[in-house]
Amino acid sequence: MKYFQKEKECMPLEELRKLQGQRLAENFRHVYENVEYYRNRCKEAGVSPDDIKGLDDIEKIPFTCKDDLRQTYPYGLFAVPMSEVARLHASSGTTGKQIVVGYTKGDLDIWDECCARQLVAVGADENDFVQNAYGYGMFTGGFGLHGGATKLGATVIPVSSGNTQRQIAFMHDFGSTVLCCTPSYAAYLGETLRDMGHGPEYIHLKAGIFGAEPWTEEMRRNIEKLLGIKAYDIYGLTEVMGPGVAFECSEQKGMHVNEDHFIIETIDPETGKKIPDGEKGELVFTAITKKAFPLMRFRTKDIGVLNRTPCACGRTFVRMSKPMGRTDDMLIIRGVNVFPSQIEGVLLQNNYPPNYQIIVGRENNTDTFEIKVEMTPEKFSDVVAENHKQEKALESALLSVLQIKAKVTLVAPKTIERSEGKAKRVIDTRKLHD
Repeated sequence: MKYFQKEKECMPLEELRKLQGQRLAENFRHVYENVEYYRNRCKEAGVSPDDIKGLDDIEKIPFTCKDDLRQTYPYGLFAVPMSEVARLHASSGTTGKQIVVGYTKGDLDIWDECCARQLVAVGADENDFVQNAYGYGMFTGGFGLHGGATKLGATVIPVSSGNTQRQIAFMHDFGSTVLCCTPSYAAYLGETLRDMGHGPEYIHLKAGIFGAEPWTEEMRRNIEKLLGIKAYDIYGLTEVMGPGVAFECSEQKGMHVNEDHFIIETIDPETGKKIPDGEKGELVFTAITKKAFPLMRFRTKDIGVLNRTPCACGRTFVRMSKPMGRTDDMLIIRGVNVFPSQIEGVLLQNNYPPNYQIIVGRENNTDTFEIKVEMTPEKFSDVVAENHKQEKALESALLSVLQIKAKVTLVAPKTIERSEGKAKRVIDTRKLHD
């Protein structure tokens, strides 16, 4: 078994908890003393640095959420002078203003180490060629894995996203062994490779690190088959660090959270109360070593489960499940909670590609719910009756999982627009707010 930093990744639990407690107390004091906005929040809650002595005191600390970041845009939550900020990143800004975050040189070193741990966990070393097809720029994906691969000593191919034919040419010509990109783009690369008349043997990949959007186990198997690799999940979010907050090991039974740098909790999204490990709840992260932009108890809105049973890989860090949806991009249709990942799972189980679009509207005060699904060339038929039969079968399969009826419309292969970044799955035309 290989590790990037064995003494940290396999630290005895008692020692790890003690380290987390010390770092929590230190970093909370750092934030309290340097961030006026958050200090005022703490005073309102009646909490001072003297109240935070160890890990057991974490529930005394007030939450932060995305709205706090918007209210303090751009630099109101920074905890160091701007002269110490080595780099800025920003979220994709799909709603309202972008979220701006910063890193000191020390923060960037920690980020690189976290991503290097993921690379070693998928079997990479200094002899590998890492093709980084995450977008470079303000999005954290590209720079996160780039830094990790550089720290490891691997050869980085910073191709960024897009230009799919060229991506495949680079894989073939340069001998890329590890691919980093979003799962939807990995699936698209696999489809394109197949459509070019090549099998996985045309390229040299052995592993892929895919994150930045939700994906199912069925989609994992689909990507593995198309590209001839083992596909690994990586978790991160701009507000906390970027990719590398948590990573999958060779066991692939959850993602290890880098607990020497982050404390993870699960809470009831309604009440904010902490819930026991093993139960589904909203994931909350606290940065305990980051200096420029260290968020305390940041509510991610991702839903997941924590698992503290020992992992066969030897790492002692807690494992988190794949996010099972989000409290904010969960769709409520006719009073029923619907997650896009549920739909994707049904499609893949029925041998449809994960290329679909959910269209939600409202007619006569009633929600309409349609799912456009792309057919594979094998399933495509010019016979209307045959397509209608397939649509009805899929509607029935979806109903049993979602507990709500959706209209399924099958469309010809390659007619739903492909994404080279995060896939746009949902079109909601309802006017739900004034």
